[in-house]
Amino acid sequence: MVASPPDPGSDAAPDIAAIRLGLQRIGERIAQAARGAGRRPEDVTLVAVSKTQPQAAILAALQAGQAVFGENRVQEAAAKFPPLRSDWPALRLHLIGGLQTNKAADAVRLADTIESLDRPRLADAIAQAGDREGRLPALLVQVNVGDEAQKSGVPRDEADAFIAACRARFGDRLRGLMCIPPAEVDPAPHFAWLADRAARHGLSVLSMGMSADFETAIAHGATIVRVGSAIFGARPAPGEVPRGSAARVGVGHPA
Repeated sequence: MVASPPDPGSDAAPDIAAIRLGLQRIGERIAQAARGAGRRPEDVTLVAVSKTQPQAAILAALQAGQAVFGENRVQEAAAKFPPLRSDWPALRLHLIGGLQTNKAADAVRLADTIESLDRPRLADAIAQAGDREGRLPALLVQVNVGDEAQKSGVPRDEADAFIAACRARFGDRLRGLMCIPPAEVDPAPHFAWLADRAARHGLSVLSMGMSADFETAIAHGATIVRVGSAIFGARPAPGEVPRGSAARVGVGHPA
């Protein structure tokens, strides 16, 4: 018999002071990086990556002033976020992990932004779900800038055609692009490439940069950075379920 996952509202006890301090420090670094690039700090949105974190940790971040969160898995997000929305109307949820077509309808109902649009079948599923639900989240095309076999995202050489097709189909609901550069290489050329593609297509949103490289991303025009461990602390090992988590989650989107 398989045990049910813990309730997201259970007795998890996150380090609230550490979460507040983490948010403060990341905010200061974002501001410094933006000013260093001749940009306004308020033009960079921090997405706090809360995957595998208990609902109590998200609540602590909300109480500290953070409003935008990122989740990899629809099922986990569905267990944690809807109960918070009535008390926190400014809350915004980004889905940042690879999205299966059979989860598109749930994603459309749940998310404010889907950052991982990366193939025609998923575009079809999102469009159909949007028609049924009467709502469509903001959309970002995820580009596999390193053409890595293990990662989601439209390949580089298919990116222009796919972005153009999505722009024609979704209009201004297609807001921009997202990427995850290869690990252990200089991310700057990948960020520059993505920024160039966004400019070519008249898109203003660039989601790029995580805990290890968000300052470089800001220097190359990022308008969204996705940071998790520097705010919430180290995530559990793959297969380990944290107390108060909504679902068992494996290795996914790094942050």
